[in-house]
Amino acid sequence: MLIEQLVVSFFAAIGFAILFNAPINVLWQSGTVGMIGWLVFVVLSRVYDVNVVIATFVASVIIGIISQILAKRFRTPIIIFNLAGIIPLVPGGLSYDAMRFFVVNNYDAAISTGATVAMISGAIALGLIFSEIINQMIRNMDWRKYHSEYDRKGVTR
Repeated sequence: MLIEQLVVSFFAAIGFAILFNAPINVLWQSGTVGMIGWLVFVVLSRVYDVNVVIATFVASVIIGIISQILAKRFRTPIIIFNLAGIIPLVPGGLSYDAMRFFVVNNYDAAISTGATVAMISGAIALGLIFSEIINQMIRNMDWRKYHSEYDRKGVTR
């Protein structure tokens, strides 16, 4: 069952990368980002019984970090990997269910499901923002400062 989900998430990410006109040489990497994001989500939410919103947040942070690494490696915009990687996490089925509950006048279920959709969508956005903040902190860190502290303490390299 998990293998099937990983394969489907891989090809879904590739499909959306093609839809967004990603370069051909990064399609497999885009699919891999989507598959890894889905794997993190499934492991956290189903194996470790973490809340779905938290699992989505952690998966989107991982997707953002991997996307930054691949964007530097392949010299492509990060958005290519982010969009393709996030696609498996988007709560499309839950959004459909929320609208269906509204249509059949089941407002309690509709509001509950809609709130979950909003929280998952927010977790995706916050995860990508958080990964970018981590990247900016690492990039702006003055590494010479840390090397000079080791030199003063007598630590050899």
